[in-house]
Amino acid sequence: MQNKGLIKFFAILFALVSIYQLSFTFVSSKVKNDAKSFAGGNPEKEVKYLDSIGKEKVFNLGFTDFTFNEVSDKQINKGLDLEGGINVTLQISVKDILKGLSNNSKNPVFNKSLADATANLEGNKSYLDKFFDAFETNSKGSVKLASPDIFANRSLQGEGGVDFQMTDAQVQKVIKRKVDESVESAFGVLRKRIDKFGVTQPNIQKLGESGRILVELPGAKDVDRIKKLLQSTAQLEFWETYKIEEIGNFLMAANESLKKTEIAKSEIKTVAKDSLSALLTDGKDSAATKKGNNPLLDKMIGQGGGPVLGLFSPKDTAVVNGYLKRADIRVLLAGDQRYAKFVWGIPSAIKDAKGKDVDAVELYALKGNRDNIPAMSGGVVTDAKDTFDQSGKPAVSMQMNNQGAKAWEELTGRAFTQKSNIAIVLDDIVYSAPGVSSGPIAGGRSEISGTFDVTQTKDLANVLRAGKLPAAADIVQSEVVGPSLGQEAIDHGTNSALVGLLLVSLWMIVYYGKAGWYANIALAVNLLFLFGILASLGAVLTLPGIAGIVLTMGTAVDANIIIYERAKEELRAGKTLGEAVETSYSWKGAMRSIVDANVTHILIGTVLFIFGSGPIKGFATTLLIGIVTSLFTSIFIARIFIDRNIAGKNDLTFVTGFSKNFFTNFHFDFLGIKKWTYAFSTIVVIVSVISLFTNKLDQGVDFVGGRTFQVRFEKPVVAEDVKAELTKVFGSAEAKIFGNDNQLKITTKYKVEEHGVKADEEVNRLLFNSLKNHFSAGLTYDRFVKTYEGKKFGIVQASKVGPTVAEDIKTNAYWAVLGAMLIVFLYLLISFRKWQYGLGAIAAVAHDVIFVLGIYSLCYKFMPFGMEIDQHFIAAILTVIGYSMNDTVIVFDRVREFLDGKTKGTFAEIVNKSINSTMSRTINTSLTMIGVLFIMFIFGGESIRGFIFAMLVGIIVGTYSSLFIATPVLVDTISKEDKKLIEQHHQES
Repeated sequence: MQNKGLIKFFAILFALVSIYQLSFTFVSSKVKNDAKSFAGGNPEKEVKYLDSIGKEKVFNLGFTDFTFNEVSDKQINKGLDLEGGINVTLQISVKDILKGLSNNSKNPVFNKSLADATANLEGNKSYLDKFFDAFETNSKGSVKLASPDIFANRSLQGEGGVDFQMTDAQVQKVIKRKVDESVESAFGVLRKRIDKFGVTQPNIQKLGESGRILVELPGAKDVDRIKKLLQSTAQLEFWETYKIEEIGNFLMAANESLKKTEIAKSEIKTVAKDSLSALLTDGKDSAATKKGNNPLLDKMIGQGGGPVLGLFSPKDTAVVNGYLKRADIRVLLAGDQRYAKFVWGIPSAIKDAKGKDVDAVELYALKGNRDNIPAMSGGVVTDAKDTFDQSGKPAVSMQMNNQGAKAWEELTGRAFTQKSNIAIVLDDIVYSAPGVSSGPIAGGRSEISGTFDVTQTKDLANVLRAGKLPAAADIVQSEVVGPSLGQEAIDHGTNSALVGLLLVSLWMIVYYGKAGWYANIALAVNLLFLFGILASLGAVLTLPGIAGIVLTMGTAVDANIIIYERAKEELRAGKTLGEAVETSYSWKGAMRSIVDANVTHILIGTVLFIFGSGPIKGFATTLLIGIVTSLFTSIFIARIFIDRNIAGKNDLTFVTGFSKNFFTNFHFDFLGIKKWTYAFSTIVVIVSVISLFTNKLDQGVDFVGGRTFQVRFEKPVVAEDVKAELTKVFGSAEAKIFGNDNQLKITTKYKVEEHGVKADEEVNRLLFNSLKNHFSAGLTYDRFVKTYEGKKFGIVQASKVGPTVAEDIKTNAYWAVLGAMLIVFLYLLISFRKWQYGLGAIAAVAHDVIFVLGIYSLCYKFMPFGMEIDQHFIAAILTVIGYSMNDTVIVFDRVREFLDGKTKGTFAEIVNKSINSTMSRTINTSLTMIGVLFIMFIFGGESIRGFIFAMLVGIIVGTYSSLFIATPVLVDTISKEDKKLIEQHHQES
């Protein structure tokens, strides 16, 4: 081997750099463990501890030192499935952005086009493109995008804007740029909010040009708080309010009108008097004060006063909203009151008639106008801080700019004169509605007070400082993983990795003896390099990523196996050890096969990285890095030790007493039984296709959308009974045993298209109320839903995938599989220069994919583990494609070598000899891979068992297809003339 000294130098240097990079991970883990011990299970205390030492020196190397923040930035980050936390995909509403750019245009063509774009949106299709298509269809040239009442408005005029003379194509370019700017603005706002949230190692990234933003917060615990923080548009407004005396007559009239449609007049029960009835009646018993006869007033659970019209239960707000939006009710508002805007306050606790605490929400009426514009916008706020008011209660103080200060002085002056109130409204929720008792407020400083706790004021100040989002941000996909589940995943992953490493190492020693030890040293160095690169890249380690590392162990020795098998052949041919090694490491020896096999693997890994997301991208990352490091260590590191042996004892044989005679005289007529293998595979493919059409597949929420909950119970439950209970509530639901019989995976599509914290909370509460009979009485809703250290029962993992995102994932999956097959076919066409090789490989791969799909279709209903078709399954299919191609390429390389060589015999005999010569490598690699995957299947944990099973089946089928499908197809598609020429060439040589 030339340049041996240079290779040693780089290997040692790379090893030292890897150790240096990994040292940060070890130090960071130690500090975090200290923080956990200090916090005693309190997540807020843990975060505060880590924040407090962020700038302290925790790692000293003698020549330099690092703070905890610097160490954290350089460590290997753990993904959500290992760390616990929350992962959400936010969809910035392009529809809202377009409305804003058009100044809320009332143009009917414009608004119909918005509605059509929403209704016809498809997976991986841009909303903006759909809108432009719909506008062209609806306008038919009669209306232009550059119309004054659409985009040629005052706010979009000027340089780089829209003018009246522009064509639709020109306007589209401007609007696309403006939408991109708005999404970028939303990205910046969200980043500011997250940076102030106090979660270690947050990750936020834009997902292409889709308007979607991925937010990962490993270690985050308070899910509801995070969702509110992320989805709040921070649309701060200041409105003047009506008092109960001004709007009370309307409420009474609305109540009377609703009696005609909402209740039977004969139902009469006594009701306690409240402030509204006392105000508007003489206090005598009347129909207006009879319980059950007042659709609107009966829903009041507390007295109003001043700007508060009354207190209602949170569960009744949707019904009351419906009443107040009805046209026949709105018509009862007289004069300027017809523009009144009814909004709710923040929930608070009050005492009911029995002295019990109940949740209540205040109802307000804001003084609206024709254009629905507030008296003041929150855009004038320049700073916000969490503080305490004069009573010592948590509050938020705000500072306004000069323009805002002047408007605020005018608004407070008018409120003082009229003895009215000013509602401070954030995202259509009234946070407080104070009166002004001391005259106009100058200077632009104001305060939001109310029934807050310290956490709420911190979050409120945070979103106000970060600014408002340019449009609504809906959570279209989310995943919540409890920290306890994350620790279990780490334990499962570590166990499977160690057992897999031990298995591979032992087999290499048993089969190859001293050469196996050299391969194992190369494997250990490979793992060091792999983790070092992951750390230096700041990559995120996930459970599928650990599976990728374990898989790398199986493939890492593949190059060594190919080289060793070739060296054994050369030794049998009478060459010296040095000559055999030199030949085996040459291009004509093993290198060509190794390069072809690994290039196909890299192509598949690249496709997986491009089309995958989250954990799947982590799997692809480790797989790709592992391929590169495996090649380097297998070819160069192991070679260093082999060359040392040649220079010294020169006793390397690449065999042991156990494996000495394995496959040495192996002669099997693979082509002779091709009719039987064709028949068998045809039957399997037909059965699989029929099952796919009749039995179908168990598609996960990744592909169809829905909500999934992993729920642990205190004792075993019957899945069918739980399913029946949930179906009554959700309309449809699935419940399956997930791992142990005290754990279920529950899936429902209930309100999956509704976004926001309210919809999520409603589903969670319905789930809790339906399942609480299966738990002890001490389990509260908060402990059932929220994640915390040491959680044993309740929801340990939850995810949601919206229908549009599911469609995108499914589309990406199709393209990933088809794209991978096409790319590899083209590579083989270029590499082998005959299309028959590519066709044989594709036939084998198509066979393998259909076989695996058929197994999943036939077995998912009765297998004791999940067999859902989701992103993990697609990753498994692509890995199977990569392995099948790898195996096929090794066989094809030997077939090509024998056909180009001097082996005597007929065409079929030459091909059979070439296949037989690869059997030791094929069986060795397959057994190693199957062993590693079996270990992962047993020890890897329930969450990836279906993923591993797909690969396990695929590896077995891939080995079969390489020998019995790919090669026979190659042989059958080569013309008789070419076969005769080859046979003639071999007879003459």
